Parts: sequence; C-alpha cells; structure tokens
Amino acid sequence: MTFSADDGPVLTAEQQAVVDRPWDTRLLVTAGAGTGKTHTLVRRMDALVGHTDPDEALEASELLVLSFSRAAVRELRDRIARYGEHARRVRVQTFDSWAHSLLLQAYPDGQWSALSFEERIRAATEAIEKGALESLESGPPTHVIVDEVQDLVGARREMVESLLDRLQDSCGFTLVGDPAQAVYDFQIRDPEEYADRADLFLRWVRISYADDLVELRLTRNFRAVTPEARTALALGPAVQGIGSAPEGADTTAARLHEELRALLLDLPDLGALTDAFTLDTLRSFPGTCAILCRDNRQALVVSELLHTEGVPHALRRSLQDRPVPYWVAEVLRRTRAATLAEERLRELLASIPLPEGTDLDRVWRSLRPAARGAGRGTLDVARLRRLVAERRFPDELADPEPARLVVSTVHRSKGLEFDRVVLLTPPTTTELRRRTDDLDVPAEARALYVAMTRAREDLYRIPAPDTVTVLRHNPTGRWYRGVPNPRHRWRRDGVEVRAGDVDTLEPADAPIDAQAAQAYLLERVRPGDAVTFRLRDTLPMGAEQSPRYALLHEGREIGEASETFRSQLHAVLKVGATWEIHWPEEISGLRIDCLESVAGSPAAGANAGLSDHGVWIAPRIGGIGRFRRITGIEEEQE
Repeated sequence: MTFSADDGPVLTAEQQAVVDRPWDTRLLVTAGAGTGKTHTLVRRMDALVGHTDPDEALEASELLVLSFSRAAVRELRDRIARYGEHARRVRVQTFDSWAHSLLLQAYPDGQWSALSFEERIRAATEAIEKGALESLESGPPTHVIVDEVQDLVGARREMVESLLDRLQDSCGFTLVGDPAQAVYDFQIRDPEEYADRADLFLRWVRISYADDLVELRLTRNFRAVTPEARTALALGPAVQGIGSAPEGADTTAARLHEELRALLLDLPDLGALTDAFTLDTLRSFPGTCAILCRDNRQALVVSELLHTEGVPHALRRSLQDRPVPYWVAEVLRRTRAATLAEERLRELLASIPLPEGTDLDRVWRSLRPAARGAGRGTLDVARLRRLVAERRFPDELADPEPARLVVSTVHRSKGLEFDRVVLLTPPTTTELRRRTDDLDVPAEARALYVAMTRAREDLYRIPAPDTVTVLRHNPTGRWYRGVPNPRHRWRRDGVEVRAGDVDTLEPADAPIDAQAAQAYLLERVRPGDAVTFRLRDTLPMGAEQSPRYALLHEGREIGEASETFRSQLHAVLKVGATWEIHWPEEISGLRIDCLESVAGSPAAGANAGLSDHGVWIAPRIGGIGRFRRITGIEEEQE
C-alpha cells in the first residue's frame, strides 16, 4: 500500500519497507531518535486495516497496540486521527491499561483496582498463561504492535513475552525500539536479570523467532533541524552498542558519557536559574521548552525555584499517574439520563470550563468504544462511571499538561520532543562514582543521550541547582528537607507532597457545602496555584499517623490530607522510638497540579448533593513543602 503527499509526510524507503510487510510478519524495527517512528507506526496500522486485498486486511479490533506512556498514546491517537484513514478505530493503550482491561474481562469479580500497577501486570501475565486471551471481547489479537521495546524490563517484559508465546502460531507482530534510549533498567529487581539486562528482550525475540524474524532499521533523523539539536546523534550507534562492547560495558559507557558531556559543554550556557537574564529567557522562549533533570529531586528543586521567580511551567508527572479530567465528574453530575448521545455530550461539555486544547472530537472517539451504550451512537453513563472507579479511563484523555515550559526528569520525557531543551550540566563519571557506591554507568550514558536528542531546534545547558539538603526517606520513598543543625546532623524542615496526598473518600466540605466547594474548584482553582496544608487538630489520628491537615487555597478549604500522607508524614518525622514530634502548623510551597475526577461511594456523593454516581472533583497537588512550626518550638531531629 502506498500513500500520497496529501496523507502527510511522504514515507522514506526505509519507512515504506516497514509499512508494506504483511500482517503475519514477525517484524523488529530499530528506530533511532527522531526517525519518524510514530508516523511509520500509524501508516503501518492503516496499511494492516485498510489493505486492498480482503484476505490481508485486518479488523481494527484484531490489532493490539501497546506503549509505555499516556503522552505516547495520545500522540499515536492524534496521528491516527490526522493520517489514519482506515485505522481510526484502533485502540492504543499503555501496558498497565491493557493489563487491567484483560483482568476485568477474564475475571470480572476480581478486585483489580486495589492492586498496584506492578501487581496487575504480574496478575495479567499469569492470566495470559492460563488462557485469558480467549476471554477478550474481540478475541485474541491477530497482530501486536509494541513501542519502545528497549525499555521492556521486569514484569512488563515477562507479560509481553508470555503474550507473544501464547500467540506464536497465529499472530504477527511489529516491535519498535532503540537500545540507545533504554533508560528503565532501574525497574529490574532481580540481581541476575539486572546483571544481564542489556537488550534482554531483544535477545529473547531474536532467539525465539530465529527462523522467520525480519529486522529493519530507520536511520534518517527528522526531528533535529539545527546543528545544535543534532549534537549527540553521531554517537547513537555507539550508545546502542554499549552492552556488547568488547572492552566492557562500564568502560565504554564511561567514555561515551564523557564524550556526550564534552559536546554539551560546547553548547551555550543559559546561566543559573537565579539570573534575571535566564528567567526572562525562559519566560519569553517561543514554542515548547523543557528543562530536563536527571532525577525527581532536581526536578522538584528546579520547579520550586521557577515558582518563586514567577515563571509559569508544569512539573511533569510520573508516567503511572493518570488523573481523570475534572470535566468527567461534571458531566456525570449534570446528566440524569442513562445514556448520552454525542450531541448531548457536546452540549454538556460546552457548559463546563474545559482545559485549553481539549479536543471534543478526540473525547468522543475515545469514549465511544470505552463506554459504548446499547443504542447506536450513545455512551452508557454507568460504564462511564466505572471507567473512573476502576481506573480504566482512556489513557489518551488523561488530564493534559499543556504548559509551554515543562520541568521533567529524563525518564518522563521519553518519546517526547520539544522546540528547545535545557539540560542541567551533569557531573563527570568520576564525580558520580564518588557520590554513588553502585553507579550504573551505562544508564547514565543512555540517559544523557536521550536528554540531548529531545530538541528540535535549540539545546542549552544550565548549572545544576544545589540539592544537598534534599534527602530521601527510604522507607516511604519521599524527599524531605534536611536543615543542618549544630547539635545533630539534620532537622526535618519540609517534605515532598505528591499524587494521592489529598483525601478522595468524600467530597471537600461534605456534607455541609460540597456543592459550593465543587463550584469553587471549577471557577477559582488552576494548575500552578499555591496551596498550603494547615494543621486542623492537635492530636494524631492514630498511633502512627499525624493529626489532620486541611488543604487551603487563598484561605479557602478545598480538601484534606489523605491517610497515606498522614502516615508517611509520621514516618518521616519519627526519627527514634522516644522522639517527640512537634507537628508543623503549616506545610507551604505546594502547588496545584490539576483538578481530577475521583470515585468514592455513591452514598457519599448523594449525601453531599452531587448525584448518586459517586464521582466528584478533587485537587491533585505536588511540590516539596516547607514546615512552619509554632513560634518558640524548634524540633531538632537527627
């Protein structure tokens, strides 16, 4: 199948070779950074579904398309909408979303929403091995497409291997990845697997399908349009080959890391984040811009500095965070019908203040197959409610992060591109070894390469901010502020706040004035707004919990700290068995990430006057807060 220029960018010979392979081909595609992988995959899907030979054409439901992040899913769906004449009904899902859906269809009585992402992935692997693919509404897939296969490690690798094993006699596949961009090694828990992690999934594919595997490559970079943006591309093949280097992966990776770092140091230094010129430049950059950090500690500190200086931006979420847009709760609250036609859905959405860039066509396209009603062209309201309650809301509709300037870790930027990228200048490998006993040098080299290949036009560097007083509390995984103390090593003076730290069991102000609280959230609260946790009671809620904290926005209560936060705040502050905790009066420096739709009990929603669907709006917050304690009380913790 061929395409004209009217169908979008003309395919290169390399891309056309991928697109034209029959559905039963076992295809492995190595696609370097910026080589048009997404567009090629969309054309591949369109060719599989719209083939002119009826014996070669697949139904959209016969394709299973899996990717790592919501951003990648959204990008694929948008490209399909623009260029996929035949593939518009193909469902693109994250690994986690598909695993959850499989479990619900195979074992509908299971409490799958209560499990963690990793637990659901492992449960889905067991279900596949027991024949659960036969339980899918559309039957087992005929062709599987998997994006970013270089990052298939741990539980997700095992799930995909089980899936392909189960379908070995009846299914083709298209696997796309680039070993140079493998940055998820840290997810591997098994020491033996970690020691043998390089290209583990790719080696499995090559061995398992040795007789009929077709390997193709995409090599031409379309993303980088300037010499600065192309700075690191020449080292891509060397970074790909780190795992098979004859002199050893660590030695090769250290050399490549230093080469990449030297190239970065030759690029313009934008200046420190405290410089007026730097801040004005970030405010005025045209197009999209990302400040990429090596870890979440750096990202939290950079974000705090920008907020302090009044620079609008978004702090990019974890890839596993999938907030359901707040407008879903409003749609459910405002309808009394059991089904919604497209025209009625659009009418309801028109009465709700929507996030900038909300595409109503995309909303309908995504909700239609996920919450299909009994009548033609309708949504089932009860199914829509279950999508929220069971955390199965379509990935591509998860609340967007539309800010022009984003602060992100390298891992969270995977698969994305920006007009301009600003990197924190990395330490040398020698400096990194002094800081870390078990430094993964190949991971550092690949992360730096990924970061340097995200830019379309400009690539800059800035000095890394001082993060020495931001420490990790290992039992909870939270970052906290440690202030040097003359008598002891550190005093806790702040703590990270993140998704899940606002209570969602009941609506804010329930049952007294929940409707007014919902209206306030809709009308007054915006991403980036400052919020504060304020101590509400003097006594802890339990033996290993803090007292209650109210969440305030401009003095107005909009929520309450969750049980998870209260327990983990206790853990962070309880240094010793006999240590007396002085609870902070306030935790300031927090920001609104977004408003989201959350599901509680229908009774709680009805008692609060918010309909009996049990879905309402709640704020999601983040940042690294600062403690304010009662005057005259200084808590000194070691």
